[in-house]
Amino acid sequence: MSNLARKYEREQVEQSSQTVGVNPQPLRREQRSVITPGEKILVALFAVVFCFLAVQIVQTQAAIYDVNKEVQVMETAVEKQEKANNDLKLQISELSTYERILEKAKELGLNLKEKNVKVVEQ
Repeated sequence: MSNLARKYEREQVEQSSQTVGVNPQPLRREQRSVITPGEKILVALFAVVFCFLAVQIVQTQAAIYDVNKEVQVMETAVEKQEKANNDLKLQISELSTYERILEKAKELGLNLKEKNVKVVEQ
């Protein structure tokens, strides 16, 4: 059909509707939702999974933070203990010198007799 024929057909419809006295109302089509119910379900499922994973990540990060904090506390305790051990080793080496042992022996009334001294090799 050419445009002229369509134009003529429209004029005929308008004239017949005017003679009847009814205002032609355009037919309304049902407006369909742009998003289908299946898509809505998929979006909701995706949102739930996303939220679940976000919570899991936050919980994991919190657990890692706690473990790191405990590690730092343990490292501090180990450093303190190593310092105490080193201080005790230094004290042992100071107290075990030959001069100090000889002095303590003389304080207790022991005498050093050269013929009774034996050298022990390590």
